[in-house]
Amino acid sequence: MSTEKKEGFPADISKEIMGFFENEKRDKVKRLENLNKYIKKNQILFTGSSLMEHFPIEEFRMSMDLEPRIYNRGIGGFTTEEFLENIDTMLLSPEPSKVFINIGTNDISERFNQEGKWLERLISNYEQILKRLQEKLPECEVYMMAYYPANETMTAALPWTKFRTNERIIAANNAVKDLAAKLGYHFINVNEGLADTDGNLKREITTDGIHMIPDAYTQILHNMMPYL
Repeated sequence: MSTEKKEGFPADISKEIMGFFENEKRDKVKRLENLNKYIKKNQILFTGSSLMEHFPIEEFRMSMDLEPRIYNRGIGGFTTEEFLENIDTMLLSPEPSKVFINIGTNDISERFNQEGKWLERLISNYEQILKRLQEKLPECEVYMMAYYPANETMTAALPWTKFRTNERIIAANNAVKDLAAKLGYHFINVNEGLADTDGNLKREITTDGIHMIPDAYTQILHNMMPYL
């Protein structure tokens, strides 16, 4: 077995894991493409990467008797580049009247930090996503969500998440806020109640320092209600 390391694993094991993960993402895209055949247009859409995919909005909608119909089109592991490649499935085909989007946290990664330009890459791709949306659905109301804080004590121990510090998350949020203003969209920070006194994501509501349990999403939904 090779002893070369990549992303914290021996190279051959890393390749196998990443191959499985990429296949899983492709399968999810195909599933959502099929589901989009049955979607009702002009509804609310949640879209993005895993932090949106894990949002149990349908369960909340039923248990809380929320009136709006809300569809979730998040796919875990997606970067802004992958979102662009699948923008019809993820955003345009459902033809929503209102969008809540959280995409870009996977771009806060050492592998995208060539010459220190991870943030430039993230914002460039994000802007392309939003311009495509403006062209196709100019009347759609768009809410660009602030990225959630991380628990750095937990993420620092993992080679694939250690780059995602709260300092970089704050920098990304400031850039996304500026992008929203540039394009005439809403930037919303619905993170109240998620962080501890040190600014870290509360340990009791996260599984790995980034992803959250449903209890955390009840707080997020509470913060989102004025916009829904």
